Amino acid sequence: MIEARILERLAALLALVALAFAAPVAAQNATSDRIAVELVAEGAPQPGETWMLALHFTPSSAEWHGYWSNPGDAGLGMQLDWDLPEGWQAGEPLYPLPQRLVIGGLMNHVYEGDYAVLVPITVPKGAAGAQAAPIGVTASYLACTDAICVPQRAALSLDPARAEADPRFDRWRAEVVPPLDSGAQFEFTPTHLRIGVPVPAATALREPHFYLGTAQLGGRDRPRYAGQQRFIREGDLLVVEMPIEPYAVPPGVELAGEPRPQAIAGILDFGAGRGVRFTAVPGDVPLEGAEPLGGSGEPVLWRLLLAALAGGVLLNIMPCVFPILSLKALALAKAGGDERAARRDALAYTAGVVAACAALGAAILLLRAAGEQVGWAFQLQEPAVVVSLFLLALAITANFLGLFEIPGMAVSGGSPSQTGSFSTGLLAAFVATPCTGPFMAVALGAALVIQPVHGLLVFTALGLGLALPFLLVGFVPAIRRLLPKPGAWMERFRKWMALPMGLTALALAWLVWRIGGSEYLALVLVLGALALGGLALVGLFQRKARSGALILGASLVAVLGLGTALLPLPLAQASSDQSLLDPVAYSEAALADARGSGSPVFVWFTADWCVTCKVNESVAIERSATRDAFEAAGVVALRGDWTQPDAEISRMLTQQGAAGVPLYLWYEPGGEAEQLPQVLTPDLLVEKARASARPR
Repeated sequence: MIEARILERLAALLALVALAFAAPVAAQNATSDRIAVELVAEGAPQPGETWMLALHFTPSSAEWHGYWSNPGDAGLGMQLDWDLPEGWQAGEPLYPLPQRLVIGGLMNHVYEGDYAVLVPITVPKGAAGAQAAPIGVTASYLACTDAICVPQRAALSLDPARAEADPRFDRWRAEVVPPLDSGAQFEFTPTHLRIGVPVPAATALREPHFYLGTAQLGGRDRPRYAGQQRFIREGDLLVVEMPIEPYAVPPGVELAGEPRPQAIAGILDFGAGRGVRFTAVPGDVPLEGAEPLGGSGEPVLWRLLLAALAGGVLLNIMPCVFPILSLKALALAKAGGDERAARRDALAYTAGVVAACAALGAAILLLRAAGEQVGWAFQLQEPAVVVSLFLLALAITANFLGLFEIPGMAVSGGSPSQTGSFSTGLLAAFVATPCTGPFMAVALGAALVIQPVHGLLVFTALGLGLALPFLLVGFVPAIRRLLPKPGAWMERFRKWMALPMGLTALALAWLVWRIGGSEYLALVLVLGALALGGLALVGLFQRKARSGALILGASLVAVLGLGTALLPLPLAQASSDQSLLDPVAYSEAALADARGSGSPVFVWFTADWCVTCKVNESVAIERSATRDAFEAAGVVALRGDWTQPDAEISRMLTQQGAAGVPLYLWYEPGGEAEQLPQVLTPDLLVEKARASARPR
C-alpha cells in the first residue's frame, strides 16, 4: 500500500517536472521568485507566550499559484524546516481558505494572488525573548501556472531583537480559517467518506465544499477530489459525503489495506469566503430525516412537487398504464350524463391512486430508514408480488372477455361503485410503477433523500398527477360531453381491451420465468389455470342467477392467495441475456477496474420488469452500429441487472440521485459519471463512442 502511494506521488512529481521542461525557456530562467516569500513577525516574542510569524507569498504575476497543505490531485504542499533556539517549538501552519482549480479533470487546492500562512511559535518561559538568537526557516513549495510548475526554495531568517509589529497581520489573521468549537465525527461507506460537522441550521450555505486535509484514508481507498460532493442537513448537523475509490493497481497485484485514520482534518467552505476548519474522530454519522443540499442550495419543494405532478400526468400515456386507461374509459362512459356520479367516481378513483402512491412511497421511506437499499418499483423484485400481478392481469383479461363480472368495478357491465373506482385507482398506481423512470428521475430520486414528510408529499403529487386527467373529466362537464354516448359499442370496446391486458399478463408470465425459471413458471401457470377455471364457474353462476357466486369468488381468491404464499422460493437465475455489447456484470469493483483501464466506460442499469429499459435496449443498445462504434473506441460496457434486489446497484442508484431504473452512465477516461437521458435515441451511444475515439 505504501509502495503504491509512493509510486503515485512520484508519478505526480515526474508529471510536474515534465510540464516544467515542456517550456524550455521558462524552465531555464526559473528562479525562486516565481512566488516570492518573506518571513514577517507580529511583534517581538515574549517568554511563556505564543509568538506569531507569517510566511507572506507574493506571485510575480497573476498566472502563478501556490498550494494548500493538501494540494489535491496534483501539486505539492509546503514543507518547512525550522532552525529555532533550544526549547522553542513551531506549531502547525494556519492557512487561509483555499480555492479550487480543476485542470484536465484533476482538482487542485490552490491560492491565487498574495496570501499569508501563519505559524505559531511557542516561546518557553525563561527564554531570552527579544535577545534570542536569530531564527531561520527553509521553505520548500511549488509555484505553478496552468502549463508549468517550478519548485521553489527560500531560506529565510529573522532576528527577534529587531522584530516589529506588522500592520498587515490584522488582515492575515482575519483570512485564516477559524477552528470549529465543537467536535465532528466521520465514518466510511463502501463509496464515500461521510463526515458530520456541527453547523447551526441558521448558517447560510452558498456552494459549500469540503477540503480534505488528511490525504491518507487507509484501507485501499483514496479520495476523489474532483468527484461530486453531497451535503445533507439534519438540524444543526451538516453531513458531508465525499466520494472515494480504490487505488488503481495492475491486474494480479494485491494491496494490503492500511488501518483507517483515527482523525481526519479538513476545511468546510460555506461559500462567499467563509468557512471553518475542524478535526473529526470516528463515530456514527446519522442521516435519518436529512435534507440534501445542492451546489446552489437546498432543493425547492414546490419544484419537486411540480415535477412529480407533471410526471404523473405523462405516466398516463406509458405502455404499462394503457390497459388501466381502458378501465377508466369504460367507467366514465358509463357515468353518462349523471354529473354527481361522474364526480363521485372521479374522486374515488383519485383517492385510490393517491393512496397507492403514498403507501408505496411510505414503504420505501420506512425501509430505507431501516437501512434497506430499495427504490421505486421495488415490489416488482418480489416473486410473490409478480405472481399476484400476473393472476390479477389474467383475471382482468377474463373480465374483459366477459367470462365473469365484478360487481361495482369499472370493467363490469353494471354501474360502477365508489368502491370499485377506488380499487381501480389502486390497481392503476400499482401497475404503473415500472414506467415512472423517464419522467420521474429527479423528483423521485430527491424524494428518497429529503425529509420523509416532504418525500411523502412528492409521492402523493405523483399519484395526483396520474389521476388528474380523470379528475378533470369528472368535474368539467365540457370535457365529459366529448365522451361517446353509452351504447352497444362499449361491450365491443371492452373485449378489444382484453388484448393489451392479455399482453400485460404474458409480459408478467415472462417475468415470472426470468425470476424463477421454467419449473417456477409451470407452477404459476397451474395457479393461472385454476384461476381461469374458478372464474368461469363464477361467471356461470352469475349468468344463471344462482346464489353463491360471491362466496365462490371469495373462496377462489383465498385459495389463490394461499397457493401464491406456498410457492417455493425461486432459485436465483443467472442472467442468460445475450448482448451484442458483451457487457461485464456490474459491481463496484468491476466499475473501478473498468475506469482504471483508461478506456471509455458505459454502464446501464436495467430490470426485466422495466418496460422503458427494454425499449431503450431494443432501440439504442442492442444494435450492430452501437457494437461496432464501441469496438472502434474501445468502450468497456457494464450492465447492472436490478430484476432482483442488489445492494451494490441500489447504492449506485442512490449515489446518482435515481429512484430506480433505467439509469445510463458514461465515463470518459479519467472523468466522472455523465448521466445520459433515460429515453435513449438510436444514435446517442454511437455518437458518444465516436466522440471518445477522436484524438484529443
